Amino acid sequence: MNRRAREATTHLFTQYARVWFPSHSALYADWAHGVAADETLIELIASLPPSKQQPNLVFAVARFLGCPDAGFEILAAFLRERWDDVAAELAVRMTQTNEPARCATLLPVFEQIRAESGKPLALIELGPSAGLCLLPDRFAYRYDGGGVLGAENLAAGAPLLECTTTGDPPLPTRLPEVASRTGVDLNPLDGADPETARWLKCLVWPGQTQRLARLSAGLDVLAALPEDNPGGPVKLIRGDLLENVEALVGAVPDAHTAVVYHSAVTSYLPPELRHAFVELVTALDCRWIANEGFFMGEATDGEVAVPRERAGMFVMTLDGVPQAYTHQHGAQLHWEADGHWPEDGQSI
Repeated sequence: MNRRAREATTHLFTQYARVWFPSHSALYADWAHGVAADETLIELIASLPPSKQQPNLVFAVARFLGCPDAGFEILAAFLRERWDDVAAELAVRMTQTNEPARCATLLPVFEQIRAESGKPLALIELGPSAGLCLLPDRFAYRYDGGGVLGAENLAAGAPLLECTTTGDPPLPTRLPEVASRTGVDLNPLDGADPETARWLKCLVWPGQTQRLARLSAGLDVLAALPEDNPGGPVKLIRGDLLENVEALVGAVPDAHTAVVYHSAVTSYLPPELRHAFVELVTALDCRWIANEGFFMGEATDGEVAVPRERAGMFVMTLDGVPQAYTHQHGAQLHWEADGHWPEDGQSI
């Protein structure tokens, strides 16, 4: 194991401990700090392919295999004793967080697109996991403690997705009109499968009880989705996004507006594929929403990062133009749709 690989892994865990975890999960922040300072664990994790070293993936697998939500020493002992099992499970797992509350930050942009086109939306999500974010019209929403949008869904058992906002976002007054729901994922998940549901729950960070409740309620909504609902069933396709997105957009009839969107997906692509994806999607006849940890546009596919004062947040762009900073799990929407992007950013 070369020193550079160990240093890269140490930096990764330190980064998560300082930027991503602290405001969301104290336990994960403690675990990440501990791993970063533990040479034995760094050696083990650095031996994995880079795509399998993500801290929240390593921690989710440990919990899935039985590691309790306890102090770092418990995790360290578990990883050392069960490393072969952990490595084997990591080989077949991916970070596929399915957070329905992200729909709360997507909804204003969906409404903006619908208002401009006057057409129902043909939703095409890249990296949909089990497909919960393909159901924006089936949830209930409350912005800034105001009235409930989608009260009929709430009465039927749908989760209430609450979001605080700043700026002047185009908050919707109606649920989106969805024409179709399609997702493409390397490993689409069946939310009705008990073991799959258990894995999705392990992807929720410790201490986030509201997220667990939302996930459970979202899975119930998915399971109960009527086949004859206006947007049709959720259709999940197994495949590569670069190989499928053009055909999916091309299949959308003229009466509908194709909307390609993704959250926390393109960070898993190497830079050259990110660039290829941006070139491809900007040439298609669709609207494109990126909700990622860096700016996604024609000129800067990942090169410009979130400014320091928004560390730990995502950037939402529409057709390559910045719209807002968003909380990674949908709790906040900071609308700044002026096309300006700060030059001084923080690598994430």
